[in-house]
Amino acid sequence: MKKLILVRHAKSSWEHNVIDHERPLKERGYEDANLVSNYLVEKNIKVDQVFSSDATRAKTTANIFIDNLKIDKSIVHLVHELYDFSGQNVIDVIKSADNTINTLMVFGHNHAITAVANTFGNEYVANVPTSGVVILEFDIDNWADLKTGKTLMLLFPRDLK
Repeated sequence: MKKLILVRHAKSSWEHNVIDHERPLKERGYEDANLVSNYLVEKNIKVDQVFSSDATRAKTTANIFIDNLKIDKSIVHLVHELYDFSGQNVIDVIKSADNTINTLMVFGHNHAITAVANTFGNEYVANVPTSGVVILEFDIDNWADLKTGKTLMLLFPRDLK
């Protein structure tokens, strides 16, 4: 069995004159990422590996989750290919994960996160909002064999407010 935790980066700020890759979070982004990740702490979520887009807003979101969930930073990897909006690169990264990893957490961008959730989950999601989490479970032993699994959880900030 493999478990995939997809996280869309938190709400970003458009107030800064920076390229898209370097766009930071806005205050609401910090609040929502803390709200959602602290809820996951209560659910005793444990991960074996974390992959995050190297974009500023995704890295910052990942760091909030990592700190709150007390994830060992040695299992965290920035992956430029996750700076993807279609979902194909995200799928390729997931399928290339080491098979010793049973629970993989991926931080990325929309539309890619919603596309992956809908491609591999059994519950349709119109849109994964910022700081949204989708947890999927698969009856597979190898990530390369990724196929439709079961949607275990949809967790959005609005659900916790």
